[in-house]
Amino acid sequence: MTALQLLTLISAALLLQIIASTGVTLWRRNRRIAKTPQPAQAEMPATSPGAWSGWRDFRVTRRAFEDAGQTQCSFYLEPLDGEALPSFKPGQYLTFALQIGVDAGSTKDAAMGNALRSAPSLVRCYSLSDQPNSSTYRVTIKRASAPTGQTNLPPGAASSYFHDHVQVGDILKVKAPSGRFFIDAEATTPAVFIAGGIGITPMMSMLSWCLANQATRELHLYYGVRNSTDHAFKQVLQELARAHPLFKLHVAYSSPEPSDVQGVDYDQTGYIDLVLLRNSLAHGQHQFYVCGPPPMMQTLVAALRAWGVNENALHFEAFGPASVQFKGAATNEPADTTSTSLDIRLNRTGRTLVWNAQDANLLDFMERQGVSVESGCRTGSCGSCETKLISGTVSYADKPDADINQGHCLLCVGKPQSALVLDL
Repeated sequence: MTALQLLTLISAALLLQIIASTGVTLWRRNRRIAKTPQPAQAEMPATSPGAWSGWRDFRVTRRAFEDAGQTQCSFYLEPLDGEALPSFKPGQYLTFALQIGVDAGSTKDAAMGNALRSAPSLVRCYSLSDQPNSSTYRVTIKRASAPTGQTNLPPGAASSYFHDHVQVGDILKVKAPSGRFFIDAEATTPAVFIAGGIGITPMMSMLSWCLANQATRELHLYYGVRNSTDHAFKQVLQELARAHPLFKLHVAYSSPEPSDVQGVDYDQTGYIDLVLLRNSLAHGQHQFYVCGPPPMMQTLVAALRAWGVNENALHFEAFGPASVQFKGAATNEPADTTSTSLDIRLNRTGRTLVWNAQDANLLDFMERQGVSVESGCRTGSCGSCETKLISGTVSYADKPDADINQGHCLLCVGKPQSALVLDL
């Protein structure tokens, strides 16, 4: 063996030894890193791939009233198939198909089960009122009374059905969580939750998730109700405020009872308004989440916009039959000066209505014209207002979440782009 060959072998051996030593060092370092506890990261629970399509059977496992007047009841639901539940975005809702007139528990009897399946269904959506978990969903439903000053009208059919008929052990048909009103988990700025009445339900979901996953985020909840009789989740919210220094609770009673004590039961008399927000929020950026009855939404959301709250920091959902509309709302789009009127013909009744762009969507238009249309979520998610479109074109500002059958349209989020003939 020549001197050159010997030198080459020695160099190769040294190189292999260096490579092996480096590999062992990296392997040991990676093991140490893997064993080192990593800080928990708050992640938005995305809609799970396990989210089901269509209807799924759920059993009611518990009922619990959340207010002294027993007008707001929580229903705890577990899937009948026993499979784990997909997560959801805090603030979203569930869609229910209710067979009014047939008890929810009557599926225990075969004959009554057939009656249940053949009964006409009423579709309604109710917000999830707790943070996600893999075994149980919770919705909180307020019994809807007849509209103020209109006692000739009946109370809410769906909410009354839940309160009067749905009991522990009953089976309900439910669609997967949906909705576009939910917490922005990426934001680090203080979150301001503003709730009126039963608008507290999606806020409870968002608040619970934030307290569990964003320990350093400043949170505010402004909650307006009439008095202690309607004050839902009262003890729970007070305990959360005491346990979490960064969570500030502000409660307003519009009509306190004589026994209600300011500073104990509530903080101020009146309504949640811009004056209260400006006096109690520190200067700076905030993310606003607003949910309540239409009168509150019409005034407060518009006031927040006028205050200069950026559109990306303002999230809202209205309860009740009216869409949130704003006169003179801030926008970069030119005003619509179109004066075109479109004929909307209802094929079954023979009526011809005239659309003049005064309404936010076709569902609002139909209701204003006295036309009864089945509806649920009013956001394009549940599909209950789907109507056969015999002729014409309907457009949507955003793609609806619901799957629309060929030749049909969703009235709650659709606007006519031409004269229409609808199967109504």
